[in-house]
Amino acid sequence: QVLLVESGGGLVQPGGSLRLSCAASERTFRSSVMGWFRQAPGKEREFVARIYWNLAATNYADSVKGRFTISGDRTKNTVALQMNNLKPEDTAVYYCAAGRAGQWDTWGRGTQVTVSS
Repeated sequence: QVLLVESGGGLVQPGGSLRLSCAASERTFRSSVMGWFRQAPGKEREFVARIYWNLAATNYADSVKGRFTISGDRTKNTVALQMNNLKPEDTAVYYCAAGRAGQWDTWGRGTQVTVSS
């Protein structure tokens, strides 16, 4: 079973930056899209950003546009999320995900991001 492993979470002050990384455990794994979701305490998991490999296109949630940037390498099955100008409301567990055939079918275990002074 393919695993997605996230890294790069931590504690940062408001206005600071963090970079999250995600890698698939098997190099032969292929997906049509990879992305990031997050879940804050007491809230449902929400979409953050995604990258479509074939289209070389990216999408972002309105709440992170202009502050977060997703990038990746399809040949290495890696994706990263650069997060700038972080706000307390960005505090959440961030999950890496991969999708095939129109469904998000592979998930990481998550990494905690805390934005606090």
